[in-house]
Amino acid sequence: MSADIPGQPRDLPILLTKEAAAGGTYIVTGANTGLGFEAAKHLVRLGAAKVILAVRRPANGETARAEIDAATGTSGIAEVWPLDLSSYDSVISFAARAENKLERVDAVIENAAVATGQRSLAEGHILPLTVNVFGTFLLAMLLLPKLKESAEKFGTLPRLSVITSGSAFDVRESWEAIREDPFRKLEEVGAERSMVSYPISKLMDTLITRELASLLPVEKGKVVINASCPGLCITELDRNLTGTFKEELGKLREESGRTAEEGSRTLLAGVALGKESHGRYMTNCKINDERLPEWMTDAAAQKDQKHLWDLLVKELEIAAPGCVQKALQV
Repeated sequence: MSADIPGQPRDLPILLTKEAAAGGTYIVTGANTGLGFEAAKHLVRLGAAKVILAVRRPANGETARAEIDAATGTSGIAEVWPLDLSSYDSVISFAARAENKLERVDAVIENAAVATGQRSLAEGHILPLTVNVFGTFLLAMLLLPKLKESAEKFGTLPRLSVITSGSAFDVRESWEAIREDPFRKLEEVGAERSMVSYPISKLMDTLITRELASLLPVEKGKVVINASCPGLCITELDRNLTGTFKEELGKLREESGRTAEEGSRTLLAGVALGKESHGRYMTNCKINDERLPEWMTDAAAQKDQKHLWDLLVKELEIAAPGCVQKALQV
């Protein structure tokens, strides 16, 4: 567990203003519960024109939508769209719908993730890898052209914010063991059963986000790309966990965890901060690159980052040929 969790602040600011949110279209993955639900509710309350609740189970999404409508006194702003990040076809269909049905996209909050101690496969990979990494960045590649188009058409500065985790800081030893071929070795060692797969997937998310941002500067892509850590929050993320680890995590969350609403403010920060946040790591609603340990930023880490990106591109090109080239083109 990250050492600073017991002291994490709870009174976080809401950085996104009504003026900034008004009239915008936002996509929030995993929006039927926890951080995503609370972030979507904030966006509706702040005056967004449309908030897409991207959820794996539409029925649960409809329940969330009704709760958001009731809490905000609105209707017709929150919409439920099916999205299963464990299915490449689902991700491709979702992105195509966004391209064809949405006039604009002002921000994408990639919040959905899974943590499990059970071995489960999707698209030929362990579930945390497919959902937290491959599905997440496949969606990013497919939506980046729409974000850029929106920027050019409406004179806006769209955001793509990937929600990551400080738990990545605790897995250096495990990372060292797999860094030469991280995707394959993560699956071979059976790390999903020891819960190492979740923090390693979030380590990958942080490194890949930084690499993507370096390849697509704001001046070229017209989109701010960042990574945000919500801290330890009281959500349903651990619903699939068992044993001692779940008990220890539950105790720590009771003592120091943020509520889902408090944690959702970090998601809003990811779409509120401007060009200065591009390629940066954020915690506590502010840019906080200094929190990244040296082994995640030094010369060796930069090589790992590039290598990880190259391996990711190979997987994404199988899922949706040409998607990366299209996302990165001027």
